[in-house]
Amino acid sequence: MSIVSSVNHILPIAASMEPPRLQGAAISGLGFYVPDRILTNSELAERVDTSDEWIQSRTGIRERHIAAPHEATSDLALIAAHRALKNAGVDAADLDLILCATSTGDYVWPATACIIQDKLGAKHAAAFDLSAACSGFCYGLATAAGFIQTGAMKKILVIGADALSKHLNWDDRSTCILFGDGAGAAVLTPCSAGCGILSSTLGSDGSGLESVWLAAGGTRTPITTEVLDKKLNCLAMRGKEVYRFALEMVPAAIYEALKRVCRSPEDISLLVLHQANSRIIEAVSERLGMNPDRVFMNLDRYGNTSAASIPIALTEADEQGRMKKDDIIVTVGFGAGLTWAVNVIRWN
Repeated sequence: MSIVSSVNHILPIAASMEPPRLQGAAISGLGFYVPDRILTNSELAERVDTSDEWIQSRTGIRERHIAAPHEATSDLALIAAHRALKNAGVDAADLDLILCATSTGDYVWPATACIIQDKLGAKHAAAFDLSAACSGFCYGLATAAGFIQTGAMKKILVIGADALSKHLNWDDRSTCILFGDGAGAAVLTPCSAGCGILSSTLGSDGSGLESVWLAAGGTRTPITTEVLDKKLNCLAMRGKEVYRFALEMVPAAIYEALKRVCRSPEDISLLVLHQANSRIIEAVSERLGMNPDRVFMNLDRYGNTSAASIPIALTEADEQGRMKKDDIIVTVGFGAGLTWAVNVIRWN
């Protein structure tokens, strides 16, 4: 007796049942916030050996927003959260979960999401942080969608927030020119099957640990006077390695996520890549055969805001009317870990 016929014989009822049809999970509200302080390339050129022309030609960045000394990650996230909730027409008291994607939490612990939960007055919401660096928000969308699609939760706030300026070596021109601070948020709610987040592809390659990292401050290398003197508590990056990683892994991950829902790059209405570097965005777009008018870019005004870059970009794209009902939107995060994540979304 074959395996198939054996299973049918033992479980005749279950074998004839159709698999359960999951409900959809849609983004029903967006919002973002960046600090008031704007740091231009010209100002950076007064501190390190660089110039506005050099930075723009290699990164596409003109300026970035920098958190004030008194501003922590939760302060940025809280404003973005309020705006997203208002945009969605959802009361914080009705949230089931607050998920904050960040690598620069207010404290080592507890979770920054718990601070936000308290300040929002979201008394019925669970809260936790997700650490996947620049891929964090896309990881968060996939996680939240799973809770909603299975019916475990109904209203989830996903935040991407980082204040990387607090961890930069301002004498290192290879990193200090790249990053800015900000926060973006999305409210996810149930929708009909076949809408909202259609598929997600997540991946990691831990062998690239030192390609972009914060070497000290954890249990492996606690903070000491020697660590501070060597500035090991500041972000370090091997730019060429990250560039090669992005060009190798990101297009493949996009194809995989699209394949899962029988789509191709031709079906993409808007591609929202992590705003790390204009050269990476352009190269990935070319490999997918996509015209610039179907690719969103705003890093010239914000720089690399890590986990905040995707929700900031989504909010601006929505405000500009670049995402319409039933459009296929693809969001892509990639960064430290090394990690990557793709979400295919039918906009509704």
